[in-house]
Amino acid sequence: MKQFIVDAFSDHVFAGNQAAVCILDEWQTDEMMLNIAKENNFSETAFAVKEDKDTYRLRWFTPDTEINLCGHATLATGYVILEHYDINIPSVTFKTLSGDLIVKHKGDLFEMDFPAYKFDHVEVTDEMEEALGVRPIDAVLSRDLLMILDSEEAVKNLKPDLSKAGQLEGLIQAVTAKGSDYDCVSRVFAPQVGINEDPVTGSTHCLIAPYWAEKLGKNKLTAFQASKRTGILYCEVMGDRVKISGKAALYSISEILPQVK
Repeated sequence: MKQFIVDAFSDHVFAGNQAAVCILDEWQTDEMMLNIAKENNFSETAFAVKEDKDTYRLRWFTPDTEINLCGHATLATGYVILEHYDINIPSVTFKTLSGDLIVKHKGDLFEMDFPAYKFDHVEVTDEMEEALGVRPIDAVLSRDLLMILDSEEAVKNLKPDLSKAGQLEGLIQAVTAKGSDYDCVSRVFAPQVGINEDPVTGSTHCLIAPYWAEKLGKNKLTAFQASKRTGILYCEVMGDRVKISGKAALYSISEILPQVK
């Protein structure tokens, strides 16, 4: 079984978000795919099986569980297929737990078409403040909890209590603020699924981008995720969809040994 490691949302290695990608002839067992994800110990390992000339079934595993949507691993898988497998097709469609997701070339970027998260404003609580060490000025909830801070510096300097953050609502807990060089900055934490801080998170920008599009009155946004590895996401909000684009850098191609069955 061949495995690619791709740094997504970066034009060079050692930045962006690492994803392992395995393009399979047939599905492995769920237990085996989870064990491979545990062994890789990245935020996500993606597995894809071809169903038609430009269609693949795609699944994502964290080291702890299968999840229903992952942006950076989708970008990484799209990169692998369009650059190393089906190099003559302009786009690839992935059948996923979140519906059909399309990845296509857009200049030197790879563009993904994702569902936009609908969100509700929720009360800012003492528990949020205790988890973050600062009090948010706003909060919205969809699949993920997004807490808005009063400055870019507050986002970058944040030192959250992850045990308390994991007790808050949402599958993922994220913070964001208006940016100076970018429209918005963010950081993303996912202790509930075994990820302390995710380096760059495409799926949570299905919430971050619609929030800032509404706040800033613009549908095209450049977003910066301020993790240690950092990453840049180019977002376009189009009604109930979000187009998220980024670059990708190949780190390695390896072979998972035949005895792994």
